[in-house]
This record gives sequence, structure tokens and C-alpha cells, in this order.
Amino acid sequence: MEETGLNMSVSSPNNTQNNTAEIASESMTRPDNAHSTGVADSGRWSTKRIAMYALFVALSMAVSFVDFPIMPGVEWLKYDPSGIVSLVAGFAYGPAAAAIVSVLGFLPHLFTNPWGTLMAVLVALALSVPAALIYRRNKTRKGAVIGIIVGAIVALVVAIVGNLIVTPFYAHMTTAQVVALIVPALLPFNALKFTIHGVITFLIYKPISNLLNR
Repeated sequence: MEETGLNMSVSSPNNTQNNTAEIASESMTRPDNAHSTGVADSGRWSTKRIAMYALFVALSMAVSFVDFPIMPGVEWLKYDPSGIVSLVAGFAYGPAAAAIVSVLGFLPHLFTNPWGTLMAVLVALALSVPAALIYRRNKTRKGAVIGIIVGAIVALVVAIVGNLIVTPFYAHMTTAQVVALIVPALLPFNALKFTIHGVITFLIYKPISNLLNR
């Protein structure tokens, strides 16, 4: 009886292992299959980057204790320059840095003034994170100006809404009393505060970024 079997080629075990090894090696070396950890790709968590984050956080903590009134008649509303540190960190290292500095920079105040700390953190985040996001997409002076303006507007809204919600809890005031303070006190104070933040940041962010990138 004549055999009509199919012409089949059987690979030896050694050839199979070699092919598998070659495929695995190619897969590991192809850029599109590289394992992205956020470390080797961009150096986000390099030793230098972590050190810079820590420096910005420490600076933000230090200047958060330097507060003083900037408007006559509302001396209880005090200005501190910590928002500038968050903005510069965001411009230098991106929105993640802005968020980290904004949150950790106020930790020393958490146990002595929790409500005030909550407000400060929310406002700092609202100011620096949008600004850093916009500047990351457009790293020019125009991008910096637009980022600062947008961040200031968002932060102004957050500051007013936050005061309406939070202030009655710790200042022994009614919501109506807080509303009455918006136009004569809260709005002009915060507008002046964010203007100072923005002007100083615009003047110093580029020299500091150049220094950090050396």
C-alpha cells in the first residue's frame, strides 16, 4: 500500500528553544515593548529629581511661616509666598511636582490649624497644577503667562468657594457673614495675592530653571 502522508517538517527541541530565545530577546529590546517604569524613561525619580523635590518642599515649608497682612482693614488675611515655590516647582518639573510641593509644604500646619491647612493646600493646588499643565504644553513666556493667569482664576474661584464652605466651621461665622466679606475683603485680597505670586514667578522661574538644568 502506497503511503500518501503529508510532507511535514518537525523542528528539533534545540531549534525550538533557539527560536524562542531569539523572539524573547527581540521583544525585550524593541522600544515599543520596553517596560516603562517612569524612572529610566524620563528620570522622573532620579536621585537628583528627588533631591530637588525635597528642596522645594523644604523651602515651601519654611516660607509658609512667613506671613503678613497686605491689605489695610483685613489684617487677619495674611499673605505668604509659598505659592510661588509651588509655581516654580511646577514650571521646572511639571504638575506632579507642583502637587507634591503644594501638599507637603503645608504639613507643619496640619495639627495646629487643620481647616486653614486644607484651604491653603486646595488653593495652592488650584493655582500651581493648572499653570504647570499649560506651561508643560507651551514652554514659552507666553505659555507661562497664560498658565499663571488660568491658575490664578481657578485658585480665586476655589478660594471663594472654599471660604464659603470651610470658614463657618472654624471661624464661628455664618455663611451669610462670609458672603458679606467676599467683595470687600476675600476677592481683593486673593486677587492681590495671586498677582504677587504670578509677577514674582514670571520674573524668577526661567533663571531658576536654567540653574536647575545645569
